[in-house]
Amino acid sequence: MTNASQQLIEADGISMHYAIGPRQVTVLRDVKLRVAAGSSVAIAGPSGSGKTSLLLLLSGLERPAAGRIRIDGVDLGSLNSDGLADLRRERIGIVFQSFHLLPSLSALDNTALPLQMTGVARAQEAAAQMLHRVGLGDRLHHRPSQLSGGEQQRVAIARSLVHRPRLLLADEPTGNLDDQTAESVRELLFSLNRELGTTLVLVTHDLEFAARCDRVLRLHDGQLHETMSNNHLSGPHHAVSA
Repeated sequence: MTNASQQLIEADGISMHYAIGPRQVTVLRDVKLRVAAGSSVAIAGPSGSGKTSLLLLLSGLERPAAGRIRIDGVDLGSLNSDGLADLRRERIGIVFQSFHLLPSLSALDNTALPLQMTGVARAQEAAAQMLHRVGLGDRLHHRPSQLSGGEQQRVAIARSLVHRPRLLLADEPTGNLDDQTAESVRELLFSLNRELGTTLVLVTHDLEFAARCDRVLRLHDGQLHETMSNNHLSGPHHAVSA
């Protein structure tokens, strides 16, 4: 198992393109990234800068046009679609801006789903414990339509962490929430990150949110740049080289 002194994410020479009509648009260019196990890293930048594209590559939901990505020692390029799905079920949790809960399932069943898909015993018991941890112990049997936006995002976070993943990828997790609810979700994410020892990669355009992470990277012109200081995000920055 990877220990805290090792790199959970190793990405080298990552490029990604999209076809828009007859044109090919480059989203990421020769990106290199290292993220230590147990750390928190924010990837900041304006809309359209490629933040979500990078997260999709790290999750194996998309494949790069060039380059190699290793997650927890596993080369994503060596896996087929089934292998990538297994890796996500076992080691990766994902939280999206849109909650992506199944409307016909209760909070408990939505949260238990990742465990049930892998045949884990007592999946609902583990799901109930995680829902209690995120403050929804009295909402176990509520469906998404019966929950507020903040409560739905807490269910999504519980679902993403119920299998105790090594890596949590969060894409604008507070983007659809009001300020007060967003702050409670931010506090929850960092609290769980510390408690569970999960490696957190956070995509956000909110620089104050980003500054709470151990490191802050900015995407600009398809390349990652690391800020000199989390507290001076508008100051000088340099391209990531390691």
